[in-house]
Amino acid sequence: MTVAYNDFVIRFANVNGSGSASANSMFAKALFRMGIPVATRNIFPSNIQSLPTWFDVRVNEAGYLGRREGVDIMVAMNAQTYVDDVASLKPGGYLFYDNSKPLAAHLQRSDVHEIGMPISTLLLPEFSDLKQRGLFKNIVYLGALAALLNIEFDVITGLVAKQYKGKEDLIQPNIHALEIGRQYALDYLDSPLPIQVRRSDAVGDRILIDGNTAAGLGAIYGGATVCAWYPITPSTSMAEAFEKYANQMRLDGATGQRKFAVVQAEDELSAIGIVIGAGWNGARSFTATSGPGVSLMSEFLGLAYFAEIPAVLFDVQRAGPSTGMPTRTQQSDLLSAAYASHGDTKHVLLFPATPKECFDFAADALDLADRLQTPVIVMSDLELGMNDSLSEPLTWDDERQYDRGKVLSAEQLEEVEEFGRYLDVDGDGIGYRTLPGTHPELGAFFTRGTSRDEYAAYTESPEAYERNMQRLETKWRTAATMMPKAEVLGVGHKTGILYYGTSALPMQEALDLLQEDGIGLDRIRVRGFPFGREVYDFIERHDLVFVVDQNRDAQMRTLLVIEGDINPAKLLSVRYYAGLSISAETIHAQVREHFEALKLPRLTEVQS
Repeated sequence: MTVAYNDFVIRFANVNGSGSASANSMFAKALFRMGIPVATRNIFPSNIQSLPTWFDVRVNEAGYLGRREGVDIMVAMNAQTYVDDVASLKPGGYLFYDNSKPLAAHLQRSDVHEIGMPISTLLLPEFSDLKQRGLFKNIVYLGALAALLNIEFDVITGLVAKQYKGKEDLIQPNIHALEIGRQYALDYLDSPLPIQVRRSDAVGDRILIDGNTAAGLGAIYGGATVCAWYPITPSTSMAEAFEKYANQMRLDGATGQRKFAVVQAEDELSAIGIVIGAGWNGARSFTATSGPGVSLMSEFLGLAYFAEIPAVLFDVQRAGPSTGMPTRTQQSDLLSAAYASHGDTKHVLLFPATPKECFDFAADALDLADRLQTPVIVMSDLELGMNDSLSEPLTWDDERQYDRGKVLSAEQLEEVEEFGRYLDVDGDGIGYRTLPGTHPELGAFFTRGTSRDEYAAYTESPEAYERNMQRLETKWRTAATMMPKAEVLGVGHKTGILYYGTSALPMQEALDLLQEDGIGLDRIRVRGFPFGREVYDFIERHDLVFVVDQNRDAQMRTLLVIEGDINPAKLLSVRYYAGLSISAETIHAQVREHFEALKLPRLTEVQS
């Protein structure tokens, strides 16, 4: 028997609220503890219990962890979705199902392997409680998979012990359910399968974490003391992570009092208002939301931009417009976030691609907001925010100092000959500011959203307004020098590919597939907006550049055309917007179609 190790996609098809999430997560963590690279994707409904839910685990020794089309092993535990679940299996794949009731003829496929196990029947004599049977059904199939895939059993039992630490009465029943499934698979099923796992060292020192948790930790390390938020999928868990870890790390050692504030506001508008008020008062503050929240926050974001008040917003994007698909992923808020509010308004954006960047950019955003005295929006998405994925360890330099920007102390105010809140003293477009209470007489902390002159005095003078807007444009150019540099990798190909955020996950795999077709591309991953000079240089030195967007309207391509005055014909769009994360196969297929349609030369043709 030829065995394929550590390279497959397994999908668990369950019912929302059935307790399957815990078992499915333990499956992924068991492989991770065996040193095998994994990535998880939880596809769940946005409304009520008892609707379908899926949990994908991609296993790949080479580190290809973007979403892959097709399923190798389907654990089909939801009769409502059997038709689609069976159809999603690749030829030669394995259908694992509860055969306490026979599989209907119309669900059978001659090109897949059926693995039937009477899970419900096995549980009848073991657990008398109906609810327990439902919960332990998930644990039984986890035990069976341990035998079928050759997972080290002590790793799984160790996870059970950790999961129920402090609830020792639950540990033994769960391990018993694992043993029921494992023993049945060993006795009656063809175990192990030709698809197996084996211990590896491919994980290295990487950790398994979701982006929202990493961002919450980054906000703490970055000095945030105020979090104001309103619950909205998929950003809620970021605020919850901040509160969880702040309760551990931000308590006064002597009194136990909190040295932070978490405010659940009545809506998103109130949340951003609290953040702006806290930022004006000198506190590092942030909120977390998604697309609909950005829409509601738009006017206040314009106020912070025009009054020049630091504020940080984490936009964990989902599929829209309107309510859209709240539990699906997209990069759909790019334009609405970049130009949020009315008038001539532009906002700094950061594009994390990994949990580590969620951590790093959370702290960087707080520094940038203070330095630039403006809102900074971190553009995550559901794929990154809510799913566990491999990440470099989160690290922090204890010598790092917070960059508060141009904030004058009482002593500095007394030395300044002439203070103007909106004077451009240094030629970078950034004025000096003071915080309330700094000095009893000097400084300025009153602000407004209406037009004013350099000294914060109200005016509708056309000349004063024009000077102010020109200064803000100068500050925007300064911001471009402060963005995290784009990652560029090229060997001189005439064609390039530009991408950002979670499109990085499948990119290496897509480029390897294209290389097999004789298509070589230089690449650049954009990490911030306004774009740095390196982004425009990359586009200038290539004949054509593919721009990868996970939205219908090619928003990154549009942003590049608008901001860089680039010929649209030079930027070819690669798009995916169906609510799942973009796959390597999608990128590969669309780039290849462009090459064929435009009759572009390939590497093999050039070499010949």
